[in-house]
Amino acid sequence: MLSALARPAGAAFRRSFSTSAQNNAKVAVLGASGGIGQPLSLLLKNSPLVSRLTLYDIAHTPGVAADLSHIETRATVKGYLGPEQLPDCLKGCDVVVIPAGVPRKPGMTRDDLFNTNATIVATLTAACAQHCPEAMICIISNPVNSTIPITAEVFKKHGVYNPNKIFGVTTLDIVRAHAFVAELKDLDPARVNVPVIGGHAGKTIIPLISQCTPKVEFPQDQLTTLTGRIQEAGTEVVKAKAGAGSATLSMAYAGARFVFSLVDAMNGKEGVVECSFVKSQETDCPYFSTPLLLGKKGIEKNLGIGKVSPFEEKMIAEAIPELKASIKKGEEFVKNMK
Repeated sequence: MLSALARPAGAAFRRSFSTSAQNNAKVAVLGASGGIGQPLSLLLKNSPLVSRLTLYDIAHTPGVAADLSHIETRATVKGYLGPEQLPDCLKGCDVVVIPAGVPRKPGMTRDDLFNTNATIVATLTAACAQHCPEAMICIISNPVNSTIPITAEVFKKHGVYNPNKIFGVTTLDIVRAHAFVAELKDLDPARVNVPVIGGHAGKTIIPLISQCTPKVEFPQDQLTTLTGRIQEAGTEVVKAKAGAGSATLSMAYAGARFVFSLVDAMNGKEGVVECSFVKSQETDCPYFSTPLLLGKKGIEKNLGIGKVSPFEEKMIAEAIPELKASIKKGEEFVKNMK
């Protein structure tokens, strides 16, 4: 059932930009001048689903907005600069995407970003809670395993928390799984579907290759290597860029793919499924990524983990303590905020 349902979301975007009857999404990008923010804004501007694009950052947004505004697609683009302009950027938004923060450098884990990015995410999501409390919030800023609990706690503080509208964007893990499986099996990546569950860092990233469609088989050593590559693919890019940043272009693609799926579902398209790190009762972790059926109001149904192999079962068990610690760290951060 799941694999049949899970086809549309990614595949439609991978083949072409999807369109819909109500192509009027108002989308804000917070951190729009950065390495992810700029290509993400370009992809959003290129989509017929978006009618208004508002770009926020603490530097360069007027220039980025001016540049994008010359593109011959109908989305209007406006840049907002600095905290005093943030409320205007957010008013009336349907979807807010947050790639703001500092990227990883060689030798850093996603958790090393915590102190800087936790403050940035808490500040930006507090503004969202005040100025667009009904919007879908899509968090890209790492460490996602902590920034999603931070977002939830901030929304609770403002009395506007809705767990069905807060998403940790793990889509890059899924995109990578598709690319790597397709490469090994000589398949068209647009036809591959692999759920990736758990979290968005190292061993918390759990690709369910046993649920792949089309069905694929790997010897255990190759499966272990493939899984490790998906888990550490971010580090692969950080190393290759040799200090010049982390995965920005593939992350922008994945972020756009998730936003388009969400907007399609908000527009009434049925059967849209994406994995995302959200409030969850699927395990004893309060937040966990699984395939989600998206709808007009965000999460329509959590499709759960499904049937897994013993190898995957073991990975889930090993991921949970790390996930719980990252979640607790995020929650404590908000509790201790002045």
